[in-house]
Amino acid sequence: MKLLLLGSTGRVGSCVLEKAINDGHKVHVIARHPEKLAAHHENLTIHTGDATVNADLEKAMEGCEAVISALGTDGGTVLTDSIPLVIQAMMDRGIKRLVTVGTAGILESRTEPGLLRYQSSESRRRLTRAAEEHHRAYLAMKQSPLQWTIVCPTYLPDGPEIGNYRVEKDYLPMDGTQISTGDTAVFTYKQLSSNEFIKSRVGIAY
Repeated sequence: MKLLLLGSTGRVGSCVLEKAINDGHKVHVIARHPEKLAAHHENLTIHTGDATVNADLEKAMEGCEAVISALGTDGGTVLTDSIPLVIQAMMDRGIKRLVTVGTAGILESRTEPGLLRYQSSESRRRLTRAAEEHHRAYLAMKQSPLQWTIVCPTYLPDGPEIGNYRVEKDYLPMDGTQISTGDTAVFTYKQLSSNEFIKSRVGIAY
C-alpha cells in the first residue's frame, strides 16, 4: 500500500513510520524538518513542506491509498488547519481511509452523558485547549464522507509495544490510566487493515 503519514517525526508517528516501511508499504511523509526523521529507507519518500499548506499536502498525497495522521496540537492550530485540507484533498482523489491519533478527552463521558470527557469532571486537566483542538478535528471528520477512525489514547508516556492493552468504541476503557507510545502506534497502524472502528473514536488504555 502507498500511504501518506503526517506527524512522522513525533513520538507516535515515528513508531508508525517504522512499522509501515518494515512491512513493505510505500510511505510518503511531509516534514518541515526532514533532518529530524530517524528512519531512512527505500520505501520512504520525504516531502519537505508543511501539513497546513494545501499544495504540499496535495503533492505528497498523490497516488496514495490511505492517510494516517499523528499530528499533535503543538500549542497552535496545526491540527485544525491541516485536517480540513486533508479531508478535501482525500475527497478530490477518491481516497477513503483516514486514521488519526486524537486524545481521550474527546471520548464520551461515562459520568455525565451528553458531554465529552474533557468537558466533564472525568478530566483531570485544567487546560482544555488541546482537547478543543482535537474536538474540532473530530467534528470535521464526522461531517465528512471518509472512512475515518480516531485512536484516542489516555496519558501517553514514552514506551515500547507491550501488547496487553484494552480498547473500547467511543469510551475510555474502565479505569484506564495510561498507554505507551509504542502500543498506541501499533494499534493505530493496525487500523489500516481493520474495519472494526470505521467512523468511530476508540479509546485505548492498559
